Amino acid sequence: MADGAAVSLKSRVSEAEWTARVELAALYRLVALHGWDDMIFTHISARVPGPEHHFLINPYGFYFEEMTASCLVKVDLDGNIVQDTTSFINPAGFTIHSAIHGAREDAHYVIHLHTVAGVGVAAQTEGLLPIGQNACLLQHQVAYHGYEGLALNHEERERLVADLGDKPLMLLRNHGTLAVGQTAAQAWIGSSTTPDSKARNATTAAIPSHTAATATRKTRSLNRSGVAAATLERRPSCKRRKGPVDGSRACAAGLAVM
Repeated sequence: MADGAAVSLKSRVSEAEWTARVELAALYRLVALHGWDDMIFTHISARVPGPEHHFLINPYGFYFEEMTASCLVKVDLDGNIVQDTTSFINPAGFTIHSAIHGAREDAHYVIHLHTVAGVGVAAQTEGLLPIGQNACLLQHQVAYHGYEGLALNHEERERLVADLGDKPLMLLRNHGTLAVGQTAAQAWIGSSTTPDSKARNATTAAIPSHTAATATRKTRSLNRSGVAAATLERRPSCKRRKGPVDGSRACAAGLAVM
């Protein structure tokens, strides 16, 4: 677990960037809340509004439950850190997320996870089978990308983008899941690009068994004004996580935006 608290960047960045930071930190906390994180591995990223094509990603070494708006690292599409920070990023995470942010203008938020259910489905030859309502609704929205080992080869980015196409969801064979969204909420519920199907997507790309009711409830929490800002001010003073984070206790402990 990383030690120390980040100095607040709220007064040092634009309002648009700060909003993206808060929503991205909220996504990390939600993933931790559901127990979908993989220690300090996997990544969620957000494009920083503006012409520079910068994006935000997690600092390497932090648990997802520790993420705050100010500890997130801003990088460019070449992997250069473009802010004053002592943190660094995971090169494998950069490879995947830079590929999508660089190729898809609608990819404002990208979620990549290694959940047990997601990896299990991704390891099956048939992929996501249409044997339940949720899976049926997602059939036309899911792309597939073959496993190429640890994502350290930047040449893989072109193949990853080609396989994803214009779809919002992807199963990375033997690896995990990926969801793209124009908003944090869309990425969270694995929504499609067609307006009439957004509300019907009952699962997230994070885990096939997630229910519509829970996804909708969590989406509302992201969209409710002031919720993220009120609950992400600082990292919880925990030493080591023993299980999924209890959201109500975390808020009571004073998770804040710094």
